[in-house]
Amino acid sequence: MLKAMINQIDTIAALATPAGRGGIGVIRISGPQVSHIAESLLGKLPKPRQATFNSFINNDGEVLDQGIALYFAAPHSFTGEEVLELQGHGGPVVMDRVLNAALNLGARLARPGEFSERAFLNGKIDLAQAEAIADLIDSASTQAARCALRSLQGKFSAKIKKLVERLIDLRSYIEAGIDFVDEEIDLLADGQVIIKIEQLIKNLDTILAQAQQGYLLKEGMQIVLVGEPNVGKSSLLNCLAGRDTAIVTSIPGTTRDVVRDQIQLDGMPLHITDTAGLRETSDLVEQEGIRRTKQALLEADVVILLLDDRHPDDQVDASLLAEMPIAPLIIRNKIDKSGYEAGRRANGVLYLSAKTGAGIEVFKNDLKDKMGLHSNTEGSFMARRRHLDALQRTQEALKAALNHAHTAQNELLAEELRQAQHALGEITGEFTSDDLLGQIFSTFCIGK
Repeated sequence: MLKAMINQIDTIAALATPAGRGGIGVIRISGPQVSHIAESLLGKLPKPRQATFNSFINNDGEVLDQGIALYFAAPHSFTGEEVLELQGHGGPVVMDRVLNAALNLGARLARPGEFSERAFLNGKIDLAQAEAIADLIDSASTQAARCALRSLQGKFSAKIKKLVERLIDLRSYIEAGIDFVDEEIDLLADGQVIIKIEQLIKNLDTILAQAQQGYLLKEGMQIVLVGEPNVGKSSLLNCLAGRDTAIVTSIPGTTRDVVRDQIQLDGMPLHITDTAGLRETSDLVEQEGIRRTKQALLEADVVILLLDDRHPDDQVDASLLAEMPIAPLIIRNKIDKSGYEAGRRANGVLYLSAKTGAGIEVFKNDLKDKMGLHSNTEGSFMARRRHLDALQRTQEALKAALNHAHTAQNELLAEELRQAQHALGEITGEFTSDDLLGQIFSTFCIGK
């Protein structure tokens, strides 16, 4: 982080709007030389937070463009530094000339995400809020945008900080008892520590569920299609994709390897994996395909188990269910052959035809429900994989702490609480590293 803080002595500039022709283009400049650059480009330093109409002039006195100038004095700006925004005509040549004039006056071209990085380093936003900026820009649905905006507004961070505050209080209580062990006070005698840890775990479980929902809205679901050979897994993949992604024949065992495709469902990505049919076989190639099927199951958010409705007496193999890490959605396919009504459910089983598309819309609605597209996302927030990892490590530490509380091992209890606090601190950036910051902000747009 020290390296990033040293870099802040530079003044940075970049185009903040997409490159190309447009009604307007915005150039953003931030850093200690903003006042000097403003006086050179505009002939004056505008009043803070007041839009003024100006000509933009280079060192040779040539008028490059005319537009709106906005000046923000430190620390009352997005980055916490002096900031100048120039809104001119959105032609690539015009914007390039104005940007070059700023660079010639001492600014350097900003790295991707450097404005947001400075806002984080200057304490204007925390790391989760900074990530929400990119997530809001990249939102592919209304629900995703709402969740990203809540994270940007600090709703996610507020939940994390509240947990951290309660952890700090509990740690102080436990560690005080360890420091004054000679007083012979049993901190766990009244059971309050156990109750507080249990409450922390309950609150954390709620936050983790909300974070997982936000993660699905951002990254999409991993869907794995499984079943015996020739039940229509490849046909269902092709039906959802709207193209012939997988080979379909009447010969059982056509699919020997996993076949992956990505589709959009109301703007949200679905990552669908078609797999080799699960059965006993002596074919070495098919055996490898089945092994890969079982590996794909471990990465699935949703498992779709297909059955052939031409054989209505077929039951779900109990041993097959036992191999699945999560309970599957069960579909009986080929109702175009069996004559069963499309889209109907019986005992939680959905009936459809992947060949004709009958019942597919009902199935898509089921997937939307799984992603939360039909649910009330009020209170949910956008989350990333690193957030889920940190929350899961917190969960493990708190459960370990609860076990130590039951066995009165105060030193181990205190250490697990410290680990839980550290994991939560990674989410907001209280505990982080230069490498992590570089990785996060490098995915941002230039000028953001």
